[in-house]
Amino acid sequence: METLGYLIDGFGVALAPHNLMFALLGAFLGTLIGALPGLGPANGVAILIPLAFSLGLAPETALIMLTAVYAGAMYGGRISSILLNIPGDEPAMMTCLDGYPMARQGKAAEALAISAVASFIGSLIATIGLILLAPLLARFALTFGPAEYFALFLLAFATLGGITGKNPMKTVVAACIGLMIATVGIDNTGVQRYTFGVLELYEGVDFIIAIVGLFAISELLFFIEEKAGGGKEKMVVNKLSLKWADIRNILPSSLRGGVLGFIAGVLPGAGASLGSFIGYTLEKKVVGKKGYFGQGDPRGVAGPEAGNNGASSGALVPMLTLGVPGSGTTAVLLALLISLNITPGPLMFTQNADIVWGVIAALLIGNFLLLLLNIPLVGIFVKLLSVPPMFLLPVVTMIAFVGIYSISNTTFDLYFMVAFGVAGYLFRKLEIPLVPIILGLLLGPEMEKNLRHAMDISDGDWAVLWDSGLAIGLWAFAGLGLILPYVVGPLLRRRMGVASASSGNPEGD
Repeated sequence: METLGYLIDGFGVALAPHNLMFALLGAFLGTLIGALPGLGPANGVAILIPLAFSLGLAPETALIMLTAVYAGAMYGGRISSILLNIPGDEPAMMTCLDGYPMARQGKAAEALAISAVASFIGSLIATIGLILLAPLLARFALTFGPAEYFALFLLAFATLGGITGKNPMKTVVAACIGLMIATVGIDNTGVQRYTFGVLELYEGVDFIIAIVGLFAISELLFFIEEKAGGGKEKMVVNKLSLKWADIRNILPSSLRGGVLGFIAGVLPGAGASLGSFIGYTLEKKVVGKKGYFGQGDPRGVAGPEAGNNGASSGALVPMLTLGVPGSGTTAVLLALLISLNITPGPLMFTQNADIVWGVIAALLIGNFLLLLLNIPLVGIFVKLLSVPPMFLLPVVTMIAFVGIYSISNTTFDLYFMVAFGVAGYLFRKLEIPLVPIILGLLLGPEMEKNLRHAMDISDGDWAVLWDSGLAIGLWAFAGLGLILPYVVGPLLRRRMGVASASSGNPEGD
């Protein structure tokens, strides 16, 4: 009953006219961002964070808008997958396998509508799971001491590569780079570290600048290098003729995918890619020879779409309750919370209950908004795919530069942002992932703070770090997180490659 009361209060926050307006704006922008091949939710949220600051939005309004962008981008990723056979982001990759064949058969509108309905069901299931699970996990997290939190942060880094990561060792290297950047500035004992006499570095590296540079500016550089040749030729979308029987056919697939996706999202480091993959794989197993997967089976669209959208909401559970992001985009949202002087974790459910439950209620409302947006307005989103990057680039660049300058009003931050952008471009060329760098930058200070606290309590005895059963369990899971990518990751990537090849999809990996 207590949870229900908080949720009702959350609806009071979410249904405020200005919050509802920004939720709708975020859902619309997120769908547009998701429709652009390669941009993805993490980049979209990173680009729009400066906009939230420059508009002077209240914390709950900013978080509601950017969470809606996140959800909308997960919806929008299916558009280019179905119409162009190019995933909008990695989780949308499995949608290509049956979505694009449906479009080639003149069923593009049906495929887009089915994916929207499946995304709605998967996200709705995961949001309900978030409502039920998050308060329980938050209460459990109150038993954590500094040693347990240190082990938890270590677990976050260990599992960040995920079992679908391409190179776990590069993930570790990236996390170390992030931790190194986090040490810049004056520590809590008053000692300067790596400031090199530069006054602007005394307070450390602003993670908002790092995020916008690493994600947004590096993406612009990739656009200039790879996509300056104009927009893609889009496939003609037929008139929608979706029947209730079609929805009834994909309903079991959507329910299964949503549940599996939520579980995958809650697991740190697994995320929407795993949710999409297991959603598709399970449907092939369940349907068996009765299906025609890889040739335009609607259930092959519904399963992965419900899975990746379920995982996106599930990834909010560890971020809100433990302060540990469950995906790349939630790592960016974590940066937003910290920049707003809100500490994610179990105490957030008591100290900032209006924000937490307002966001959760907004997610529920946003699911319905996205369903209403995605079916009737899909023609608008499709037309965006034909817009040449030469027109999109100036808009994205303007948002990034104006937003960052409005936060600090210093040109130093603009130069710093560009430097991070160039570094991000080089890292991506070397296939060094960016999310671990951001996570190291975000969690590094808290990790160091808890380590120092644990050492103070134990008079310097390192054994305190594994002195409790909970800490030992977290260390054990961290060890598994380091080993599993080497064991399970290659197997999953091999299976995903086989599935893509069997469907004739050249963009599957």
